[in-house]
Amino acid sequence: MAAPRNLIGDGGGKLLMKDEESAAASSSKRTKSERFPLSRWEFVLFFTVFLVFTAGLLCIYLTMPAAEYGKLKLPTTISDLRLLKDNLGSYASEYPARFILGYCSTYIFMQTFMIPGTIFMSLLAGALFGVVRGFVLVVLNATAGACSCFFLSKLVGRPLVFWLWPEKLRFFQAEIGKRRDKLLNYMLFLRITPTLPNLFINLSSPIVDIPFHVFFLATLVGLMPASYITVRAGLALGDLKSVKDLYDFKTLSVLFLIGSISIIPALLKRKRVYE
Repeated sequence: MAAPRNLIGDGGGKLLMKDEESAAASSSKRTKSERFPLSRWEFVLFFTVFLVFTAGLLCIYLTMPAAEYGKLKLPTTISDLRLLKDNLGSYASEYPARFILGYCSTYIFMQTFMIPGTIFMSLLAGALFGVVRGFVLVVLNATAGACSCFFLSKLVGRPLVFWLWPEKLRFFQAEIGKRRDKLLNYMLFLRITPTLPNLFINLSSPIVDIPFHVFFLATLVGLMPASYITVRAGLALGDLKSVKDLYDFKTLSVLFLIGSISIIPALLKRKRVYE
C-alpha cells in the first residue's frame, strides 16, 4: 500500500513535510551513497554521547576482577552464548549486584546505539536468572534502552532516518496520522507483533511526533510477550540450534493474536462512528 504524500496533521506533520522537501532537494544533487546524512556538528554530538556512555560502561567493567576480562565477549551465535553463560555463571553467583549492573549497562548501551545482539542478552538473562528475574530484567532494560534511543534520535536522528528509510517513514507517518485518537493501541500492536522492526520504531517515533508517554507505555507493555518467550527459551540453551528457532510459525501466530487484541478498542470505536 503506497503511503499518501499529502500528510495532514499538526505542526509535526508540517515539519516532517519540510524535512522531506529539503531531503528531496539535497538528494537530487547527491545520491545516498555520496553524502553522509549527519552534519559535522550532529556527528560530533552523537560521538560525544557515545563517548559518555562508553566511559560509564568502562568504569563499571573495571570493577570486575581482572581474571574475568578475558571471558567477556558479545555472543553472535548460540554456541558463543553457551560459552559465555558457563564462563560468567560463577561470577554472577558470587557478585550478583555487580553482574546485574554490568548486564543492565551493556543491554541499555546496545539498545541505545543500535548494536545487534540484545536477543542473546535476553537469552542469557533466562539462563542465569530464571524466568521471573530474567523477565523483569529484560523488560526493564529493553524499555530503558528504547527510551534512550528515542531521545538520541530526537537529538540527532532525523536526517539519519530520512536517509535510511524515506518511504517507510512516510508510510509510518500516514498510519500514525490515521490513528491519533487510539495511538496507544496502535503502538502496542506494533510492539507486540513483528510488523515493523523495533529499531525503526525507536528511531522514527520522535520524528513522527509520538508522545513520549505513549511510546514508553507501549514499549513497556508491548515487549512483554516476546521477552517472556525469549527468557524462557534461555532456560534450555542446549536445545536451541539457532535464534530462528525462537520465532517459528506458532510463536508468531500467538504474538499476532495478542497484538490483534490490543487494537480491538480502536476497531470498535471506528464501527460506532460509521454506524
